[in-house]
Amino acid sequence: MDRRQHRRVARTVAAAGIMLGLGTAAAGCSSSGAAAEDVKGAGDPVATLHRAADALRGAGSSRAGTSMEMATGGTRVTIRGKGVYDYRRRLGRLTVVLPADPTGASEHRPITELLAPGALFMKNRGAGVPADKWVRVETASLSDGNLVTGGATDPYAAAEVLRGTLTATYLGRTEIAGTPVRHYRGTADLSRAARYASADGRASLAAAAEGFATAEVPFDAYLDDEGRIRKLRQRFSFVNGLRKTPVAVASTTLLYAFGTPVDVLLPHAADIYAGRIAEDGSGAATGGRAGNRPGH
Repeated sequence: MDRRQHRRVARTVAAAGIMLGLGTAAAGCSSSGAAAEDVKGAGDPVATLHRAADALRGAGSSRAGTSMEMATGGTRVTIRGKGVYDYRRRLGRLTVVLPADPTGASEHRPITELLAPGALFMKNRGAGVPADKWVRVETASLSDGNLVTGGATDPYAAAEVLRGTLTATYLGRTEIAGTPVRHYRGTADLSRAARYASADGRASLAAAAEGFATAEVPFDAYLDDEGRIRKLRQRFSFVNGLRKTPVAVASTTLLYAFGTPVDVLLPHAADIYAGRIAEDGSGAATGGRAGNRPGH
């Protein structure tokens, strides 16, 4: 997705009311002197972004909203999710809503996803999976490290990508849903992120560094005054394994209501489906089989 497309998507999101205040300078930053002082107070952008994941661990937990936009050829789809996440235990729960079929002939049931260190659990997967069973996927076995396969990027994994920040620019202050934030734009490297990631996330990020078309990830990050991510938009690119066509993915993560209680219980072994998962065309992940990602 080029910059012009990105700006059009940002305008659409803002118009829908999902995000407030994008592109609006915070009060008191209009003068050149105030702007210069704010740049000074922001510190080194690269170092600040390297610490963003640690700031989330310090916060403990939050609510999360996700949006994943995929474009290949003339087709564009958006998958949305919402839920909660515990950054210290690296456990989360998201409800992911798939887009309607182009014909509008059918609707997909929301998929419940449980995020855990090294694993992704999905319920209401469809494709022949019994309604009372979960699908379990080893994230390190996925060529994208589960940054896009589940239709939502694990919030802590998204933050750990910033550990690989190579270059970053501070663009000034704005607001996200009424919260003052600092806006940074830069590029992260997945190989570097894997080297500095937590032990739980290292293997998944290393897999992503090998599996994507490029290990470089352009991003826009919005951090509050405590260094916590409020919004993070990352752009990934991979080659579809079946069609051999380039696919652009823009993943947006929104974090809010820090300190929200999070109670995530992982499925028992008896509740996990052990059979083969068929491709059902719903656009959901298919247990990590090559070439099957959301929307394809």
